[in-house]
Amino acid sequence: MKRSLIFFTLSACSAFAAARPLPYPVIGTGQDRCYDNRSEIAAPKPGQPFYGQDAQHQGVKPDYKDNGNGTITDLNTGLTWVKARGEKMTWDDAVAGAAKCRAGGFSDWRMPAIKELYSLINFNGGCGGTEANSRPYLDTKHFDFVYGDTSKGVRIIDCQDWSATQYTGKTMGGNATVFGVNFADGRIKGYPKAFPNGRSARMYARYVRGNPAYGKNDFHDNGDGTLTDRATGLMWQKADSGKGLNWEEALAWVQVKNREKYLGHNDWRLPDTKELQSIVDYTRSPTATQSPAISPLFQVTQLSDGEYPFFWTSTTHLDGPPDRQGGAAIYIAFGRATGWMQPHGNGGPNARGPGMDGPHSGGPEPDRQPTGSAGSYRLTDVHGAGAQRSDPKAGDPKNFPHGRGPQGDVIRIYNFVRCVRGGDAR
Repeated sequence: MKRSLIFFTLSACSAFAAARPLPYPVIGTGQDRCYDNRSEIAAPKPGQPFYGQDAQHQGVKPDYKDNGNGTITDLNTGLTWVKARGEKMTWDDAVAGAAKCRAGGFSDWRMPAIKELYSLINFNGGCGGTEANSRPYLDTKHFDFVYGDTSKGVRIIDCQDWSATQYTGKTMGGNATVFGVNFADGRIKGYPKAFPNGRSARMYARYVRGNPAYGKNDFHDNGDGTLTDRATGLMWQKADSGKGLNWEEALAWVQVKNREKYLGHNDWRLPDTKELQSIVDYTRSPTATQSPAISPLFQVTQLSDGEYPFFWTSTTHLDGPPDRQGGAAIYIAFGRATGWMQPHGNGGPNARGPGMDGPHSGGPEPDRQPTGSAGSYRLTDVHGAGAQRSDPKAGDPKNFPHGRGPQGDVIRIYNFVRCVRGGDAR
C-alpha cells in the first residue's frame, strides 16, 4: 500500500513536471516550404538530398491575441507587446521611453532583450529589394510595420528595431554597439549607437512586458556528450561537427549521425534559426571573455585564423530578387561576425552605416585594430558575436574575396553544424 502510494506520488509529480509550461518556449520560424540550393522544391523524403530542413519540423506555431487596447499577447511565450510601430529614435531615448509608455494602461513596459525581440520573427518573409517584391519577417496582421521611406533617400530595409541587449565587444573599429532585429531583411546585427560625426543612430523600438524568464537558458550536462536546456526543452550535441560543410552536406551529415544512432539517438536534426539562436550567450564575446558567445559547456572548434565558425541552421533565407530566392541559408555567428571594410572615404562598403536615416549621414570609422587585411580592405567585427546572417548554400568562398553587402560580410559557405533534438511541436 505504502509502495503504491509512493509510486503514484512520483508518477503524479513527473506528469505535472511534463505538463508544466516551459519558461522559454522557442517559437517556430513559420517557414512552411522546402528549398534546394536555388528555389522551392517538393518536400524531400528520408534519404533524398535536402531532407531535414526547417519546414519538415514545424515547431511551436505562433499564437497571438489582440487585446483590443493597443497591445498584443503571445500566448506561447507569455510576452505582451505594443502593437504600434512608433517613431525612430536613438537607443538612449528608446530605453528611457519604456518607463513613459502606458500602452494598454500598463506601466511596466521594458525594452525587449534580443531573444525576446527575435521570438517575433517569421521566416516566411522575404526581401526582394522593393516593397512590391517583399514580405516583412513579421506577422503584420497583429503588429504594425513600415519599411524604410525611399522618398527620403533610404533603403526599404532601413527600419531596424533596437533591443535592450548591448554587445560586450565593439564593432566597426571601436563603436559601442546594440543588437537589433531587422524585420525587413530577416537578420540580427549589432548596430553602433553613434557614428564618428557625433550623430546617433535612430531605429524603432517595440516595448514588451511579462515573463521575465524568457530567453534565460538552464543548461544541464547529461554526461553523455549531450546538453539539455531545461528552459527550452531542447537537447544539444555538446561538440560540433569539427569541419565545415555546405548546406546540403550539413543536412546530410545530420542524417548520417541518425543512422549511426549518434550519442544514443536517431532523431537529431539541423536546428532552425530560432532554436540555434536560443543558445547564444550575449554576455560573452571574443573581446569580453576571449570565447565565443555560447556557454562554455559547449565545445566550439576554433579556426586556424583564430576566429570561430559560423553555424548553419535548417532555415532558408528568402533574400534577393524573387526569381532567385532560396539560394541562401541562415547561420548564427557565435564568434565575431566579420566583414571586409575599407577606410572611410575610400568609397568602399562602409560609405554608410547601418541604422542611419539618410544615404550620406556618415559611416563608421575605419577599423583601428584589424586582424587581417587585403589591400585597402580590413577584416573587422562588423555585426557582433551573436549576429544572425546568411551564406550562399553552395559555391566557392574564393569568389567573395571581400565579402558581400554594405559591410562586406565574410562569406564562408562551408559552415559548421551542431545537432539538436526534442522540443515542443504543435
